[in-house]
Amino acid sequence: MGGIEGVHADRGETLLELVIALAILAVAVVAVVGGLSAGVFMADVHRKQATAGATVRDYAEAIETTVASGGYIACAGPASYATPAGFAPPAGYTASVVPASMRYWTGTAWQSSSSTCLSSGDTGLQRLTLRAASADGRATEQLDVVLRKPCRLADAICA
Repeated sequence: MGGIEGVHADRGETLLELVIALAILAVAVVAVVGGLSAGVFMADVHRKQATAGATVRDYAEAIETTVASGGYIACAGPASYATPAGFAPPAGYTASVVPASMRYWTGTAWQSSSSTCLSSGDTGLQRLTLRAASADGRATEQLDVVLRKPCRLADAICA
């Protein structure tokens, strides 16, 4: 029985085992935190896209209401429909007419030149692209709109 035979089986973890366990835990924590932050970021982007989509549709509706109530502008430029009555974008968003998007119907094709529209006369149809964007640039939505001049009894174009 008894003499000292040396140190045998302490049954403790070695430093190497502890370092490996900590490395595995660190990787797991980084993955979980990364996944949570990506989820929060994407939820923010989605919310901004939904708000920008609603904003561009509200903007189009305000322009259409203006046109329907007699606000149609023959051979209009982008600035003509920039601020329709009753519309204000939500805080942190802008709404605008895309400058190069104005098109005028000639009876056979869409023309992009307002000088062509002025020389040939306005046929009562205009096409434009509206854009709503968040201030941080994470969300931008566009919508094409065709405006038709309302027909009134006094309008020669409707006859």
